[in-house]
Amino acid sequence: MRHWFRSYLLLLRWSAIRLRFLLPLVMVIQIFLSVGIVIGFAFLLPQVDPATARYLSTGAPTLGLITIGMVMAPQLVATAKTEGTFAYNQTLPVPRTAVLGADVTVWLVVGAPGLILGLLVAALRFDFTLHPSWAAGPAMLLVALTATTIGFAIAYATTPAVTNMVTQLIVFIALMFSPINFPADRLPGWLQAIHQVLPFQYMAEAVRDALTSPPDGVAARPFLVLTAWCAAGLAVTLRVMTRRA
Repeated sequence: MRHWFRSYLLLLRWSAIRLRFLLPLVMVIQIFLSVGIVIGFAFLLPQVDPATARYLSTGAPTLGLITIGMVMAPQLVATAKTEGTFAYNQTLPVPRTAVLGADVTVWLVVGAPGLILGLLVAALRFDFTLHPSWAAGPAMLLVALTATTIGFAIAYATTPAVTNMVTQLIVFIALMFSPINFPADRLPGWLQAIHQVLPFQYMAEAVRDALTSPPDGVAARPFLVLTAWCAAGLAVTLRVMTRRA
């Protein structure tokens, strides 16, 4: 355990140094995305009622976390593969889980500012009061972990070219065709059925319920589904890392 923790701290420092110029830019982009969704989507609606404000206020940070974990993180892994950094990391005499833990920690930290500012801007823009429940912290952490582990699974298991194409598809689906900023019943039936399997809807539901405390309480199903997706992403990533180590 002592060796693992020391390796984790050294890898965390190595990642921070290696990406010291890129991570601030990624952070700025994620902040603009979260804030831009709140402000920009409101222009499409003549009036924003409380129900719509609830979806937009909680959907913006959800999309920000999805973009960080399932788009930007795997794209940087793809870049690391191209540059040879990925192969170098695989040769280090450290536990594979420490490598993954350090990478996940970096992306969780990068996603935090956009999450906070997105919620703040939404509350001011729509004059909407959030009512966070006890599940707010766990929900945000679970969504971020799920998005990141899925993103890493894609990046580790595929070539850089495939990773870049898949991540572009993910951001397109999440922004335009996922019930994150609007209710699921607005989608056609076949697309609703697809989202019963995909994690996007459950990410939005977990964040929305945790931040607004609905009268019927925080639903357990989104947390269970996201836990399953997170475990699957983690298993795929660790399997690929171990096989190539």
